Amino acid sequence: MIQEQLVELKRGTVEIVSEKELVAKLKKGRPLKVKVGFDPTAPDIHLGHTVVLQKMRQFQDAGHDVICLIGDFTGMIGDPSGRSSTRPPLTREEVLANARTYQDQVRKILDPGRTIVRFNSEWMDPMVVSDFIKLTSVQTVARMLERDDFKKRFQSQHPISIHEFLYPFVQGYDSVALSADVELGGTDQVFNLLMGREVQKAYGQEPQVIMTLPLLEGTDGIQKMSKSYDNYIGVDEAPSEMYGKIMSISDSLMWKYYELLSGLHVPEIEAKKQSVAEGRLHPMDAKMQLAFEMVERFHGMDQAQSAQEGFVNIFRSRELPEIMPTVSLNLEKPWICAVLKEAGLTAGTSEARRLVSQGAVQLNGEKVTDSDWVMPKGSYTIKVGKRRFARIEIA
Repeated sequence: MIQEQLVELKRGTVEIVSEKELVAKLKKGRPLKVKVGFDPTAPDIHLGHTVVLQKMRQFQDAGHDVICLIGDFTGMIGDPSGRSSTRPPLTREEVLANARTYQDQVRKILDPGRTIVRFNSEWMDPMVVSDFIKLTSVQTVARMLERDDFKKRFQSQHPISIHEFLYPFVQGYDSVALSADVELGGTDQVFNLLMGREVQKAYGQEPQVIMTLPLLEGTDGIQKMSKSYDNYIGVDEAPSEMYGKIMSISDSLMWKYYELLSGLHVPEIEAKKQSVAEGRLHPMDAKMQLAFEMVERFHGMDQAQSAQEGFVNIFRSRELPEIMPTVSLNLEKPWICAVLKEAGLTAGTSEARRLVSQGAVQLNGEKVTDSDWVMPKGSYTIKVGKRRFARIEIA
């Protein structure tokens, strides 16, 4: 039984510190307390954020207790992980507003009835100064400066604020307050996770096992998924957009998405891989099954079916979608880039200009090549990229 659990729990992990300790905890025969911390620094969540949530679901399915720790206190400090400069701290109001979005999305992956949500202000706000001094005595300045991001900033003479040193201590104390058996996090969180083990030891607790998970590449297949790189798949995106973006990833990256995001078990994924390798299943069909699963998870069965039908119509039959937005515009100067922006087909004129230069904009089936073109009055069908369509009326 324990070995069967391990197969799923180890799936997709980068490192476990340590597997021997994890087995020992599982042998105790009680549900483990599995902690994951979320600092809601922004309201938007993409599929890259859900990697750790999927791992939490696997722990739930194995009968363990998962704790979603909302860092309403640590969010006001700002996690320095991977930062080359001080992260601007948020107000409590900003953190709590973002936290509401996080909780809504968490419920789409985790079993709400078996998910514990806690806020670290519960134990940090009442902490007195003497207790905080005791906490910070757990580690030395030299050890803190061994941390890669701090070391780089120190060597390049970029400022490090004192409050940034406090972040890993507070995250570590969260594990004490929750008596965590396991903590999950991305590979960029190793220092903070290890600090949790050290703090627990200092407070007389058995140290938590830490499990690190990889950062998921975005649709470009190169950079980690991020809004900054414009390669993200947002969990609140329109079903057709989410479906189409997943279909745009490479065949090789598809299997990483399956491993980290799918609800299928390891043997089922391996069987699907084998079917593709033997030619019994086309990679396109395997990817469509993945896209369907993701859209169904976040938008429901009906929306997933509609998104799949729309994809088949557009890409396999080369037809325009039956339903697309119709936008009437009355612009003094209907410049193509301004039209794309006002129609909601691009975020701004800069993105529109870039897409035109890349040949990604079509007007009535013809590619637009001049980003300075002013459109005459009339009706147009505009296609931007592979998935954005609109009927435009220029008055």
